Amino acid sequence: MKVLVIGGGNMGFTYAEAIAKSTILKANDLMILDKSEERVAELSTNPLLDGYTELSACLPAADVIFIAVKPNHAQGLMEQMRPFVNEEQVFVSIMAGVTIKVIQEGLGMSKVIRAMPNLPAQVGLGMTSFTASKEVSRLERSTIKQLLDTTGRSIYLDTENDIDASTGISGSGPAYIFYFMQSMMEAAQQMGFSGREARTLVYQTFAGAVELFGSSDLDPNAWMAKVASKGGTTQAALDSMEDNNVKEQIKEAAYAAFNRAVELGKEFNHA
Repeated sequence: MKVLVIGGGNMGFTYAEAIAKSTILKANDLMILDKSEERVAELSTNPLLDGYTELSACLPAADVIFIAVKPNHAQGLMEQMRPFVNEEQVFVSIMAGVTIKVIQEGLGMSKVIRAMPNLPAQVGLGMTSFTASKEVSRLERSTIKQLLDTTGRSIYLDTENDIDASTGISGSGPAYIFYFMQSMMEAAQQMGFSGREARTLVYQTFAGAVELFGSSDLDPNAWMAKVASKGGTTQAALDSMEDNNVKEQIKEAAYAAFNRAVELGKEFNHA
């Protein structure tokens, strides 16, 4: 199996590097393409990657093609790709808002997977949701899942609407965590801690809580009950959040991201 990643930016390189480090492919079976010769030269310093600047030199030989470019470049790129593709190839798009139908029509091909990764993929802890056109076989879907899992974990979803919904949870979700962390760091500094002390306190608190959550089947409510005692400090904080309707505001934020993902899809697909 030969894999081609189109786009040498952050996410394209993240997938290329993670796949290269895995044992899924043999030597010289991973290719990456970018229009910048300087970027390709930089990428080619990795002995596990073969860099290209021309589609004709790599696209016909690929079995799986990751399309990792900005959505506004999609139409132009697909026009350039069309002469070099074939029906046996599987195309994996990580372009936000670009539907499977648009890709099928743009390439004149049927086997398309649409994936939504998130930023922690860069450190091997990503969460990628994906769905596939009906022409993608179960075996091909399993192979793509293996490739996606090199950056963390992946989950197969039945519909593209589910992909938009996952954008509101896992796709945009890291920013919600960073928002909460920033708020706690600012509170710590207002209490007199230095910036470095605030960062350490908040980072380790989040890291420990996440590890505890992943260590058992207990839900967050059960873990909160373990930390909080009646009339104690933790309960005072939780009561304050409840009084200020923080839980509902977080839910509204997730739905705002979901709804915007749907809107962006409509805007792109009617452009």
